[in-house]
Amino acid sequence: MKMLKPPKWAQSRGYAHGVAATGTLVFVSGQIGWNASQQFESDAFVPQARAALSNVVAVLAEAGARPEHIVRMTWYVVDKHEYLDAQRDLGIAYREIVGRHYPAMTAVQVSALIEDRARVEIEATAVIPAGRSG
Repeated sequence: MKMLKPPKWAQSRGYAHGVAATGTLVFVSGQIGWNASQQFESDAFVPQARAALSNVVAVLAEAGARPEHIVRMTWYVVDKHEYLDAQRDLGIAYREIVGRHYPAMTAVQVSALIEDRARVEIEATAVIPAGRSG
């Protein structure tokens, strides 16, 4: 896996400008902040983001992939200010679950998510390196 940054560009914080990878692709559909029983344990943004990230990692594990195999993430948030105000605590949760691996990421504000209580939905694409079984 190679992180891509054009030479004259400033270093990004918390994401990669791009990623090149070869191997087995794993696509994780949008995960929201509920538990394995599809029950919300919190209506707060950071606990839901933590749960959504944990759900992404759990789905990856089913393919034999790990967080460091993620090459792209898309975050859908219902309130960009809630997301921006939570950056510190969100960063702590992210590093605890995903580690210090920062793939290409996009975050967009949406008017709503399908589950009314959901504050965030995260989808991911991972690449298990060539030569590794998944």
